Amino acid sequence: MLVGCSGERSILDPAGPAAREVAWLWWGMLTAFTLVFVGVVGLWLAAFRRRASPRRGEARERRLGLGWILGGGILLPGVSILLLLAVGVPAGQRLLPLPLPGGEAPRVIEVIGHQWWWEVRYPDEAGEVVTANRLVMPAGEAVDFHVTGADVIHAFWVPRLGGKIDMLPGRVNRIRLEADEPGVFGARCAEFCGTQHTHMQLHVEAVPPDDFEAWLKARRRPPPQAEGHDPAREAFDEHCAGCHRVEGLAEGTGGPDLSDIGSRATLGAGVLAMEEGAIARWLAEHQTLKPGNRMPAHDHLDAATLEALGAWLETLRP
Repeated sequence: MLVGCSGERSILDPAGPAAREVAWLWWGMLTAFTLVFVGVVGLWLAAFRRRASPRRGEARERRLGLGWILGGGILLPGVSILLLLAVGVPAGQRLLPLPLPGGEAPRVIEVIGHQWWWEVRYPDEAGEVVTANRLVMPAGEAVDFHVTGADVIHAFWVPRLGGKIDMLPGRVNRIRLEADEPGVFGARCAEFCGTQHTHMQLHVEAVPPDDFEAWLKARRRPPPQAEGHDPAREAFDEHCAGCHRVEGLAEGTGGPDLSDIGSRATLGAGVLAMEEGAIARWLAEHQTLKPGNRMPAHDHLDAATLEALGAWLETLRP
């Protein structure tokens, strides 16, 4: 029963101030529910143990019935709702992008949900950075996430950092999250969005602020081009560049940005672990591994070309 109290997707193992508010709210509601449950069961058992009903007059019965209606039907629910609001509203405020003390503006990261992958953008005066299925954020700093959906309703949820928020097409919702310290956190879409909803996972990394700035700086530059992959780059330009972007080489917008794909932990939003040969396998079997994804089959390309493409893409690291 305690398995759900830990792990990278457990709300009961908070790693940030907003998540702690959510966890305490959950424990409070569980405690209140337990007390109510025990009380109701106790009254139920007591009713069975009574051998005979006491004799009361009609006026007495009417007063008792009115007392149960007022106390159990109005007073008890009213007090419960007020207590829940008194605890829940401050917890919800932790997630709102309210002004910070001192007027400092927090960093903004944009997250866009697609069927079935994540687009992550870092708007900045020095140049926007775009990645996919991987979210890097500074630890110890509040971050405002601006989220939206590109096609259907998705939901952005990092359980150990805070509550979820819907990603609606045509609307930008905002939520503030913070990681106490560096770590890796599991995240996923929390709104059913199609047949591959379960394969829409997001790898979240919180790193020290200096490391985050260094990562952004490195990502603003085109990835270094390893020697010996010219045929693969030509094949990519011919068959893939219309949908996928690689910094300094292609500007496709239909699919995930691949400029740093070699540094990601997984492929296909959590379908495959990133390891040698994984990209070539994904290119050859992606409709089997993740049926219905929008990348067309590569039946017109031979195995050698797919292997060369995979080997080159694995070298793309900031």
